Amino acid sequence: MAEIGAPVGDLDDVDAVTRAVLTASRLLVAVSARSLAEVEERVTLPQFRMLVVLASRGATKLVDLAELLQVAPSTAMRMVDRLIAAGLADRQPNPANRRETILGLTDEGRRTVETATVRRRAEIAAIVQRLRPTQRLALIEALDAFNEAGGEPPASAGGAESQPLGWAL
Repeated sequence: MAEIGAPVGDLDDVDAVTRAVLTASRLLVAVSARSLAEVEERVTLPQFRMLVVLASRGATKLVDLAELLQVAPSTAMRMVDRLIAAGLADRQPNPANRRETILGLTDEGRRTVETATVRRRAEIAAIVQRLRPTQRLALIEALDAFNEAGGEPPASAGGAESQPLGWAL
């Protein structure tokens, strides 16, 4: 097995890079799943994604929320109804248009997102801590380039408050 951070193969081996990214994505999905362990009985992953969007955007109209999540408005409404029933989201009249409602998080919904984010960040930090400083620098450069190529804007240095689970909006 190769040493962590040691070059493996050809510099232009797209397949090797793809395999490495797939492996890293499995690790990150596992970390994310563990960070959600406390809330998994209350919400599904798509519902949690909705909580993250609401935490990032604030009060949002249903059609805008559905568009951000790339789901049909009827699907978004069913998700919202479940989150409201779980006490994690609420519905309020839109002050700009009384015929519309806006959706937002309850205090419990905000705490749910924050708790999962703190756990995820801690586990990622523990993994990063095991890397040598030169490997950390290389990882920053590689991930910045990867994120830029994928069109993902950088997360703020503050972390949890701006993009709680890394989903840009």
